Amino acid sequence: MNSKKTLIWLPLLLLSMSIGNLALGQAGSPQRGRKGTGLVPLTDVEKATMTHMREEEKLARDVYIKMYEFWGEAIFSNISVSEQRHMDAVLQLLVRYGVSDPASGNAVGVFSDPGLQKLYTDLVNQGELSLLDACLVGRAIEELDIADLLKAIDETDKTDLEMVYSHLLDGSYNHLRAFNFHIENLQ
Repeated sequence: MNSKKTLIWLPLLLLSMSIGNLALGQAGSPQRGRKGTGLVPLTDVEKATMTHMREEEKLARDVYIKMYEFWGEAIFSNISVSEQRHMDAVLQLLVRYGVSDPASGNAVGVFSDPGLQKLYTDLVNQGELSLLDACLVGRAIEELDIADLLKAIDETDKTDLEMVYSHLLDGSYNHLRAFNFHIENLQ
């Protein structure tokens, strides 16, 4: 069981640590958005975080779609629908701020970020081992999402970004509770 946890956690830890490096490598022209009554430019970190969160929500949705196809468990179908709403919320931010959508035109399981592409493959492979493993994958995804959303909230002073990330965070906590419930029942 420890090796299974390591297989899930190691790639998630490495991906989470790389978010800061992603942000530093994505400099671009200043974008503008609304905060209160004035225009406020996005920082490079905010842009990088937004694009990463868009693909991370897609990662969750896509893995859950595959887990539903493989296991037929309603939890994966239900949460994948919620993850689509999360993707849509981040897409609205990208459009508002004029930031390119990294998920545009990408089919299920296809990512612009090579790290997320590898993580998707690893998580799907792990989730196909057993239903318990699939739920453990779900829990790991939600824990990664929670950590990244907390970081995103801390790194911005934009009210609209904070609001969207906070709503996504609430959803991720709900998903985490659902996966933990299923894990307890499967053990």
